[in-house]
Amino acid sequence: MIAEVYGSSWCGYCRRAKSLLEARGIEYEEFLVDEDISREELSSKIGKPVLTVPQIFLDGEHIGGYTELAARLGVSG
Repeated sequence: MIAEVYGSSWCGYCRRAKSLLEARGIEYEEFLVDEDISREELSSKIGKPVLTVPQIFLDGEHIGGYTELAARLGVSG
């Protein structure tokens, strides 16, 4: 499984998402919104406006944010 994490350097949920992926041994690539990719480009990739970060993809599938990642990996909260 490979993940892409689109977030920001100041985002607590982005840090939590990366920590969860690391704890599960899941490789990820991080992209900083407004530095590595614009909000418009990310919105186009997802197919809807980006209102929050992180936005996470697993094996190329957009799953949502931290809450959806935790649920997908069987972690509460």
